Amino acid sequence: MAQAFDAAAQEKELAARAQEALALARKLGASEAEVGASVDQGLGVSVRLGEVETVELSRDQGIAVTLYVGKRKGSASSSDASSASIKAVVEKALAIARYTGEDPAAGLAEASKMATDLPDLKVHHPWALDTERAIELALACEQAGREVAGIHQSEGASLSSGEGVRVYANSHGFLGTQKGSSHSLSCMLIAQDEGGMQRDYDYTSARDPHALRDPASVGREAARRTLRRLGAKRPPTGTFPVLFDPSLAAGLVGHLMGALAGGALYREASFLCDSLGQPLFPEWFGLGERPMEIGAQASSPFDGEGVQTRDNRFIEDGRIASYMLSSYSARRLGMSTTGNAGGARNIRLEAPLETLEALLKRMGRGVLVTELMGQGVNGVTGDYSRGAAGFWVENGEIQYPVEEFTIAGNLKTMFAGLQGLGDDVDTRGSIHTGSWLIDAMTVAGS
Repeated sequence: MAQAFDAAAQEKELAARAQEALALARKLGASEAEVGASVDQGLGVSVRLGEVETVELSRDQGIAVTLYVGKRKGSASSSDASSASIKAVVEKALAIARYTGEDPAAGLAEASKMATDLPDLKVHHPWALDTERAIELALACEQAGREVAGIHQSEGASLSSGEGVRVYANSHGFLGTQKGSSHSLSCMLIAQDEGGMQRDYDYTSARDPHALRDPASVGREAARRTLRRLGAKRPPTGTFPVLFDPSLAAGLVGHLMGALAGGALYREASFLCDSLGQPLFPEWFGLGERPMEIGAQASSPFDGEGVQTRDNRFIEDGRIASYMLSSYSARRLGMSTTGNAGGARNIRLEAPLETLEALLKRMGRGVLVTELMGQGVNGVTGDYSRGAAGFWVENGEIQYPVEEFTIAGNLKTMFAGLQGLGDDVDTRGSIHTGSWLIDAMTVAGS
């Protein structure tokens, strides 16, 4: 990178700025205050057809202040963390707070819930990567894919590497800091036959650069995924089992967590309102979070309000065991925070796993979905309708690629109809899951 990133120095500087903002807020009359500050630096390169397309060096920083005057709240932010800017931000937030209406649920999380266990979760793994080496890796990735017979064209390969520091502090006296890193490499390729062109991609992502897959393997996998889509046609219309590949199954988990989120619940904008303790999945299914997992993508010892994070079980024996709550949403619902301001961290599933081949055999006849399009998910009703592409399955075996069809159902019915989980677990994101087999959905094809 053009400029070295001294994470320890940045951590110290941000902590000092946060304390400065809190002291000023108290001096100007705020009854409570909280400050979030961050700085990130990264390198990104993209190549296409063996040529460099872009090289980007980025550096972003910001500071956000939220103040309370009684039960009135005001917030303001800036990308400048100088003393003059902090003074302006605090004054603006205070002015907003004095003119907003009172909210009985407003305020910091309870002081007794502030995090006291702040271990190093090993999520900061900087990469001493210069621009030339980054370009070499991206070129090697694309070249490996383009060398595969049948690949017609390339959308290119991209590599990104970044690290940053975040600080959260509030007037309870809590101050938490965390350094982190993120690295990824991706490739998208195009193949063509008499039926037309198809494209697909592959990527690798990790906090530790040593955990990234070899660039050549990413390129070759992108080629394999692209070539298998050639000759696609529309599937028949009807009601069939649907097998979601792991990356799409993670999206189903995302819809679930969105419906369990306190913000959606107190607004009555969730299909899971008033559903604690009710069955949603088969009895063999469980789901929870592990925010203190060493080295994981979303690990953190404190949430967005400074509350100590903890392992939470959201689904247990198929039933809804817990909502996902911040202190504000918890107050609105008459409950207690679950340490989830900012969302859930490191979702893990607890269920028997089967091979993909076993799930296909169980399916018999249906659709393996590998791509979804559109945003047809209604969080209030749970209705689900998406454009899709994938593979048609007969007699438990993949027959041919399919495209230009839709799948539709309702999330409640889909969750209840979960037949099995695959052992092909995708660990690249914060949600770790394998394939999901749903017993029946409406497929609209030819």
